[in-house]
Amino acid sequence: MITAGLRNFLAAAWFALATASTAYPVKAASSFVPTSQASLAPMLERVLPTVVSITVQGRNGSPPDANAPDSLPQQFSALANEAPQVQAAGAGVIVDVANGYVLTNNHVVQNGDKITVTLNDGRSFQAQPVGNDAETDLAVVRIAADDLAALPFGDSSKLRVGDYVVAIGNPFGLGQTATMGIVSALGRSGLGGGYENLIQTDASINPGNSGGPLVGLDGKLVGINSAIIGPSGGNVGIGFAIPAAMAKQITEQLIAYGEVRRVQLGVVVQDLTADLAKAFRIDIRSGAVVDQIFSGSVAEGAGVRVGDIITAVNDASVENAAGLKSIMSTMSPDALAKLSMIRHGSPTTITAKLSAEGSAGVTQIEGSGLLESVVLSDVETMTGMGNKKADGALVLAVGGGSGAGDAGLATGDVILTVNQQIVHSPGQALELAQRSPAPLLIGVYRDGGMYFLTIQ
Repeated sequence: MITAGLRNFLAAAWFALATASTAYPVKAASSFVPTSQASLAPMLERVLPTVVSITVQGRNGSPPDANAPDSLPQQFSALANEAPQVQAAGAGVIVDVANGYVLTNNHVVQNGDKITVTLNDGRSFQAQPVGNDAETDLAVVRIAADDLAALPFGDSSKLRVGDYVVAIGNPFGLGQTATMGIVSALGRSGLGGGYENLIQTDASINPGNSGGPLVGLDGKLVGINSAIIGPSGGNVGIGFAIPAAMAKQITEQLIAYGEVRRVQLGVVVQDLTADLAKAFRIDIRSGAVVDQIFSGSVAEGAGVRVGDIITAVNDASVENAAGLKSIMSTMSPDALAKLSMIRHGSPTTITAKLSAEGSAGVTQIEGSGLLESVVLSDVETMTGMGNKKADGALVLAVGGGSGAGDAGLATGDVILTVNQQIVHSPGQALELAQRSPAPLLIGVYRDGGMYFLTIQ
């Protein structure tokens, strides 16, 4: 029960507080509001001049990938005698001021007859292609411009889930835009084929952000924004970026050679699952199990055996089969690869000398027609349990920007059927493809399953 004395005391206290708040509003506010607030503006002032917007005009190109964040619908001319025109807007980042090199996504520029790069200061230049790689979805173009600023590569291997990142690009063609989020996950794969080891982020990525940089709070490049998952093609907080470690290696090769000269260990691997680890009687939960080895390959020459479990390459951890593929994609020809493995339950290390070809004495057939830019080999060049012969055509390489690459054909696939006819050899696969009108229906074996692809 409140007494009269207590009621009078509370009323007096309330009056005193109200009077103080009314008489000294500025002083009261200033004692609680900080004089300065944390901001990304100083970092972005350094980064934004390195980011460019890219507009691509093409003719007779394939429609942009609907799963890519910069996909725009194919625009058809109202005139019946004009070819379809593809227009796409994306982004890029300057990585070399002396030569005007701009890094972006392959799917942004792959069908471009005219590539326009617009700088942060409003200047526009026509860009010339330098090189592209469909497997990693990266490309480099070049502009002749002065007074450029380049973004330094950061160390994406040090990223952790929860780190703050900023995505910069040209969403919906609005112009340069920065959005902030965190690293949601690392090592994402199995989204679209090729070499994947993607960074997942909830920083807003929308159509037009592809090719733009993902940067850390230190203002260094940690990824190239590449893809999103969204029911309507817009951002729902699930975006993906290619790690800077991979982008840097690919960029160097594209500038030097105009293409990527990949190294191949010459193995077929699968993920190390909990059940496999139990069967192998080992207490690890990550790695790539060697299922088959190409005859005459680097792996065979180095002494890799079927059943070995590769856990690291040059001390970089191998999480799964896709992780091994991703690590190998960043390595240069003639480099040394130190393979850390588990064999019969015990750790062992093997050093392999890599090469651009990846194997010696393997018969290779260059594709043509609808299999142009595809390199095929006999499947019996793989050795495994029993060294049994298998029918089909092993895919050793797929050219960037080719119809086969756009359809999703990837290195390591085994072509089993062409237009529903069983393939017994690379020569037969090529012969059937040469006789076939578009689209070409091929059945491939990949990761333990059968898939159908159509090549236009």
